[in-house]
Amino acid sequence: MFWWISYWILFFGWYIVCDIKNIQQIQEKILTRYEQNGRDLPWRHTQDPYAIHISEVMSQQTQVDRVIPYRKRWMKDIPDYQALARLPKSELLAYWSGLGFNSRALRLQECARVVVDSFGWDLPRKKSELLSLPWIGPYTAGAICAFAYNQEEVVIDTNIRRVLIFLLNLDEETPIKELEYIAQQMIPYWRSRDWHNALMDYGAVHLTARKTKIKSLGKQSKFEGSDRQVRGRILKQLTKGEIKSLTFDCVCAEFPQKDVGQIVAGMVKDGLVTVQGEVIVIE
Repeated sequence: MFWWISYWILFFGWYIVCDIKNIQQIQEKILTRYEQNGRDLPWRHTQDPYAIHISEVMSQQTQVDRVIPYRKRWMKDIPDYQALARLPKSELLAYWSGLGFNSRALRLQECARVVVDSFGWDLPRKKSELLSLPWIGPYTAGAICAFAYNQEEVVIDTNIRRVLIFLLNLDEETPIKELEYIAQQMIPYWRSRDWHNALMDYGAVHLTARKTKIKSLGKQSKFEGSDRQVRGRILKQLTKGEIKSLTFDCVCAEFPQKDVGQIVAGMVKDGLVTVQGEVIVIE
């Protein structure tokens, strides 16, 4: 009986050592590739929590190449939470217009006002405190902790999820909580910032969806002809030049197949616009 127990102890000890060795090999491979060929993205040249917060929200479900010019203009003119908190809505939406998911700009401003009122100049460093802020969820909180503060907090986006599933031979249906636990064990000591950037690059450039055949959890619907296109067009018209209002008839003429009334009602609910009779405005 004793030898049998000893055998299993040795077996599992060997398994754990091999597992650790495998993880170390994966870390070395991915970090080396990053050090040699990492993407030169502007938000990787800062540890400012505000700049990283803005970059993370802009980058969600949006291609990096599209984000870069928007982020550059935003950071030049809206450099901190104080400036964001006091910006008029029409100007705020003008900075965001064309990037998509326009309600995110309002959510950022709502968060900025709480940050200014509660924390003064900057974001807190604890993930639990970040999660107490409006519109900061687990992913964004983890990203701020990892990229701004180099804390060993898990960040799992589409690319990182795909890399973990492929390299560790995991089931595609592995729950996110299990992935987070596994990912936590793989963060190299005091290299959380580099590690997560490296994982993202490895997924975006090397282990792509096409190469791995691993499907994303959620695929964004086509923009052309969508409600998002109508919403974006309305805001673009209202935030450019001297145009301060837009009639329903004007929008319906451009999008005759869409239920403009329902779309505008959603925009009102999101706080993007208001309606005065037959006219759409930003207050």
